[in-house]
Amino acid sequence: MPMRLQDLANTIVAVVEPETSALVAAQLMRRHHVGALVVVDALEKTRPVGIITDRDLVLALMAEGLDPAIFTAGDIMSVEPVLATTDMDVMDGIELMRANGLRRLVVVDDDGRLAGIATMEDLLELLANELSALTVALRGARDREFAQRR
Repeated sequence: MPMRLQDLANTIVAVVEPETSALVAAQLMRRHHVGALVVVDALEKTRPVGIITDRDLVLALMAEGLDPAIFTAGDIMSVEPVLATTDMDVMDGIELMRANGLRRLVVVDDDGRLAGIATMEDLLELLANELSALTVALRGARDREFAQRR
């Protein structure tokens, strides 16, 4: 049975509103040990409108010598984030990440509300576990064959 993104996505997601200062966003990333925050609509706090990453903070502000206390998440966020749905197959999610050059997928439910976030690390861990299980199965088959041919 194919695995869906809802089975993998982390449902605890750090979020900010567009008017949150970039400095506060950076502090939230540090506090929650995350590299990205989903930017949600100020009125509908569950509707993603963008994403801000640690890389956005560095390239848009720090490298330019700009004051992160003056700029907001809305100023530097990636607008129109690529959204994945909870019922999307994990392999389709991987293809979506590859096609768009992403490290994270914002996962939404059928109503467009934030349901979670799936990261490249999550997907790599899943794939590594699947490959490990396949290796164990192949070894078992090899060992059975070897025992039968003695």
